[in-house]
Amino acid sequence: MAPTTVSDATTTDAQETLQALLREVDVQINGDRPWDPQVHDDRLYRRALSGGSLAAGEAYMDGWWDCEALDQLFYRILRARLDQEFGWSWRQLWNVVKAFVLNLQNSSRAYEVGEEHYDRGNDLFQRMLDDRMVYSCGYWRRAETLDEAQEAKLDLICRKLRLEPGMRVLDIGCGWGSFAQYAAEEYGVEVVGVTISEEQVDLARERCADLPVEIRLQDYREVEASFDRVVSIGMFEHVGHKNHRTYMETVRRCLREGGLSMLHTIGNAESSPVTDPWIEKYIFPNGLIPSTRQIARAAEDLFVIEDWHNFGPDYDRTLMAWAENFESSWDALSERYSDRFYRMWRYYLYQCAGAFRARRNQLWQIVLSPEGVEDRYVSVR
Repeated sequence: MAPTTVSDATTTDAQETLQALLREVDVQINGDRPWDPQVHDDRLYRRALSGGSLAAGEAYMDGWWDCEALDQLFYRILRARLDQEFGWSWRQLWNVVKAFVLNLQNSSRAYEVGEEHYDRGNDLFQRMLDDRMVYSCGYWRRAETLDEAQEAKLDLICRKLRLEPGMRVLDIGCGWGSFAQYAAEEYGVEVVGVTISEEQVDLARERCADLPVEIRLQDYREVEASFDRVVSIGMFEHVGHKNHRTYMETVRRCLREGGLSMLHTIGNAESSPVTDPWIEKYIFPNGLIPSTRQIARAAEDLFVIEDWHNFGPDYDRTLMAWAENFESSWDALSERYSDRFYRMWRYYLYQCAGAFRARRNQLWQIVLSPEGVEDRYVSVR
């Protein structure tokens, strides 16, 4: 079916068209169930049909519609791929052109996502995340709380990397130092962490004080030293398809013979040069979720892929825990952040939860070795 167009449609026509699409996934406009959207401005119908996900998200931020259970609404829409039936705005088309022509994640642009997203304020992330401030998917196999899930994930990575005391580890995209702190305390390793966020650097250095941990404000491409292990947790989504190979070459250059690398990243079932336009504009500028093909091509002739672990559904549960923390902390956060920010951040968390629940997004942990582990790599779960 071709995307819906509304160039000549009336508001009533647009409303009927949108309702017909949503009915396919058991969603009723102004219905009485938690996932039914409540429309406050009839201009929404034409705006959403003509502008797709970007327009729908901006209309939500503008207060044109609400939904009690956004995660359930997005799950239904994304599971049925109903989002592909909506129109494309000029911005979406322009983003595709830019992605093919330009390197949107080159060195000069590397710090943009740090300034726009990670530097929003440490208070926001401290209230939303777990005690260790891990801003990536938790591992819920045996966990009951967010703190337990994140500590289980950090330990899982350490075991997959076969960390031993005295090893030197590079943490690409170290965030607020959660992995560096955990690995240094629990496994006795030295860690160099790099991030493009000034706010993260300040807090990570504070949290890792008195540990053999060095935190740098540095782009991953600038690292020149050698390490026994290289890990990246939730950073590869900022690398971009034009730089996937450069990332792998950087890791290979920094990794000593016999070393191991772990890539922890959100994954996409399809290769694309762009991400969701609303997410790109308001949450993660210049971001891109990689596909299996993009990762494999980037690693070709540089690494042996020893293990590929998918636990994408765990990100749904992680995001819902973050959303609960954010909602419960809003009274305190509202002194610094606007109501429009509240709607934007809520939309972001629940949209992503719905995407993982619908299995449109995955979460991969990939273990790489330069020449292959001679004594056979044993998968850790």
